[in-house]
Amino acid sequence: MSLNQLDGHTILIGLMAYPIRHSMSPTMHNHAFEKLGLNYAYLAFEITNDGLEGAVNAIRTLDMRGSNISMPNKQKIIPLLDKLDPATEMIGAVNTVVNDNGVLTGYTTDGIGMIKSLDDEGIDIRGKKMTMAGAGGAGTAIAIQCALDGVKEISLFNRDDEFFAQAKRNVDLINEKTDCKATLHKLEDQDDFKAEIDSAFIYCDATSVGMNPLEGQTLVSDPSWFRKDLVVFDTVYAPRTTKLMEVAEEAGVEHVFNGLGMMLEQGAAAFKLWTGKEMPVEYIRNILFNEDK
Repeated sequence: MSLNQLDGHTILIGLMAYPIRHSMSPTMHNHAFEKLGLNYAYLAFEITNDGLEGAVNAIRTLDMRGSNISMPNKQKIIPLLDKLDPATEMIGAVNTVVNDNGVLTGYTTDGIGMIKSLDDEGIDIRGKKMTMAGAGGAGTAIAIQCALDGVKEISLFNRDDEFFAQAKRNVDLINEKTDCKATLHKLEDQDDFKAEIDSAFIYCDATSVGMNPLEGQTLVSDPSWFRKDLVVFDTVYAPRTTKLMEVAEEAGVEHVFNGLGMMLEQGAAAFKLWTGKEMPVEYIRNILFNEDK
């Protein structure tokens, strides 16, 4: 953010999470504000559950435009807000808060970011079948947003662990509230996993497998599981090429993506909620990652 743009009219937006000093979001949003000549500033605040209520009250008191929310606050913030948008109510987690004259509304932009990043590549998953792994925060947001946006069928795989109940909730909600048909599967059943990937248009890995400390690991290690016309999407973006992506590329899969586009587009969706403007995504991509799409 250029100091020349900071003055008595600057509007503050926050990021409330812990730990959060590593986040790329302040760089992303402040460069976007500067590029568009918007008088906003985006700052990171290390907030735990204990300080969350006071921090949310500060959004109103300081007349902040809003805030991003990350772990461990995505669920805990919900009772402190005035409204949730419908998708966020289903997802049960918030990553973006918008302050409209003291009325705080919660949104979740992760799923929106995933779908938009595929749209950017000319890939439309609406009306198609998706097989996915993972029912954590990102997986829940992706599954429910995809169902709301017109994905025809979702086969959701998760290990029989503490997240399996969340996976069941996701499937039940999708079947009850959308036109999408969702089914729940145990990741331990590898034959079932292979068959559901084989019948899908897109396979999405929304787990943390492939990123530190699980770097170099993948849920699918056999290239024969993948068709060339399958879309393979890994929500991990560090490292830039995950083990899953390497397996897919070895199989000759034409459309293989990491989570970089999703990260940028979820930020862009929040940016638009706050400012009403489109984030200059390609400009930001080049600043953050020194690359053009």
